[in-house]
Amino acid sequence: MATKVNIRDVAKAAGVSVTTVSHALSEAHSSRVNARTVEHIKAVAGDLGYAPNRLASGLRNQRSQILGLVSDEITTTPFAGAMIQGAQDAASEHGHLLMVVNSGLDNELELQEIRALQQHQVDGIIYARMFNQQVSVPEELQAVPTIVLDATSDNPGLSSVVPDEFGAGDSAAELLVRAGHRTIAMINNEDDIPAAHGRLAGFRAGLDRHGLQLPEEFLVAGHPSTAGGREAALELLSRQERPTALFCFNDQMAMGAYQAAGHLGLGVPADVSIVGVDNLELIADGLWPGLSTMALPHYEMGRWAVLKLLSELENPGAPRSHEKIPCPLVERESVAPPRG
Repeated sequence: MATKVNIRDVAKAAGVSVTTVSHALSEAHSSRVNARTVEHIKAVAGDLGYAPNRLASGLRNQRSQILGLVSDEITTTPFAGAMIQGAQDAASEHGHLLMVVNSGLDNELELQEIRALQQHQVDGIIYARMFNQQVSVPEELQAVPTIVLDATSDNPGLSSVVPDEFGAGDSAAELLVRAGHRTIAMINNEDDIPAAHGRLAGFRAGLDRHGLQLPEEFLVAGHPSTAGGREAALELLSRQERPTALFCFNDQMAMGAYQAAGHLGLGVPADVSIVGVDNLELIADGLWPGLSTMALPHYEMGRWAVLKLLSELENPGAPRSHEKIPCPLVERESVAPPRG
């Protein structure tokens, strides 16, 4: 059996001290060593097949190098991959392991999972929700550094990150107005949640910037589903004075709007332009023509949460942040100038 390479072997082969090797291979202390020396030591360590002992390092600095992510039902949604991937990538880049648990909206199970993560002595926890909402973080998390992901907390002492819902609505209005539309309606979510309020406020602001309004009769709310969008769009598009463009709360409602337009003999985008939110590719790419939509920044939010948590672990006195990450426009073929 081959002898396991240790840090002393690397130091001897590189012609430097053990301390220099330790600093060169440590993200926290590599700046103490000349960059060329760091490069040389890493090359030697790679040739020898040496891997730093993360557990021993963690014991020395009172860290486990493990982060926890507590979610409600994220892992069962189409958005799980991007959000968790962003968090995992950031954790891995900084030498940490991410442990993910999912409560399935069971409060008692969630508390059990939090206690289990604490028993594993995680360095910090990311408390994540499936959609942007206001939350009360469990008291059990007061004992461990915590970041709130895709939600805001009633505790201002906790940093949080959410999508820029206002910006999503504003950008949707800009896209439709830029295409020449002046008679524009919105199909909103009937639920009393930050996303519904934020997207509506941003949409109104975007229209207002161009001297346009959103008449009350052109604002219809429904269940945030394909059926809800279909019902609302049928109501709007059956009117004698119908809108030439629709901004839908999410891609599922936009799919319902496509169905309503087809049922009424209207073409997308020839007779009605449609914009959604989510960039849920199963829908946005699957529709014909493809749906222009505002992408929710799940990967970026997951990444931001981990980086912020690591920053607060290094500097517990750092100011808390409440970040809003932009929702970029993904243009496909569902928007065109109005007829005539």
